[in-house]
Amino acid sequence: MKVLIINHREVSQLLPMNECIEVMANALKALSQGDAANPLRTVMWLPEKAGALGMMPAYWSDQKVMGLKALSVFSSNMDTEYDSHQGGVFLFETKNGRPLAIVDASAITAIRTGAVSGVATRLLARQDAGDLAMLGSGVQAWGHLEAMLKVRKIRRVRVWSLPLDHARKFVERVSRHYNIHAEFIASAREAVTGADLICTVTSAGEPILAGEWIASGTHINAVGSSVPFTRELDTAAVVKSRLFVDRRESTINEAGDFLFPKREGAIDDSHIQGEIGEILASRIEGRRSQDEITLFKALGLAVEDVAAAHYVYTKAIEKGLGTYVELGDTRHTS
Repeated sequence: MKVLIINHREVSQLLPMNECIEVMANALKALSQGDAANPLRTVMWLPEKAGALGMMPAYWSDQKVMGLKALSVFSSNMDTEYDSHQGGVFLFETKNGRPLAIVDASAITAIRTGAVSGVATRLLARQDAGDLAMLGSGVQAWGHLEAMLKVRKIRRVRVWSLPLDHARKFVERVSRHYNIHAEFIASAREAVTGADLICTVTSAGEPILAGEWIASGTHINAVGSSVPFTRELDTAAVVKSRLFVDRRESTINEAGDFLFPKREGAIDDSHIQGEIGEILASRIEGRRSQDEITLFKALGLAVEDVAAAHYVYTKAIEKGLGTYVELGDTRHTS
């Protein structure tokens, strides 16, 4: 059997942000409607949590595909030539279980994560939101900036991260690529003061965003933490926000930004207003007023990876991209 290998460069070519935002909206809606399955991820940690291997399966009935993302996560790669997230998405069809493609997971993850926040921002941020604070300056910061530019008219970007030199370089890159006002800010508090859009995309283990800093009417995309023992937002930030998630089950099992306030007794499961997919399916209401603070807690879901990989696979076939390799065999009968 032939399996299509689609590399990082090809994924970036085949999955532009504006198209990925629509793919993610469809996948999240399907999940909330019960048309997709997304078991909790399995994570194998190396000693002293120096790195991890995450395994994330999902199934999407409408597209008749299933898949598995296997991804290594090494936050220490910041100062190396390697991405912090590396691996592949293995795509299968569901009639015979035949493998179709292996798609670069670094590119998928970088694009689809920002795209999901783009969906949430489109649904929850004020229509006039355009003062963006970016806490973080890595791969996800770049993807989130691109997504925010697709769904809102961004007037300026303030960037903070540690080490500060990374934030300075990020701002220089933004200034070269986009016609927007970008500023390096030396403190997280100053970066978010007065902002009406905040994206937290750091590898921080302790809160870097305090509730007392957040202005009324702000929308927050909290993305950096995807494990129960780290968080980017303090308890006050979560308590004062209307919380929306990518998936309830994942949030109550995996999201440190939710679990820390819950363990402290500040909130319970009812603080989750609903899933983004439920807003898309018109089952729940999103933003209700100009003044309320909305928070989208993203963990990253396998159904997003499978949806993106299937979209890339389909386009790769249309455009003649990717490389076929022999993998497995058919059963021979006489």
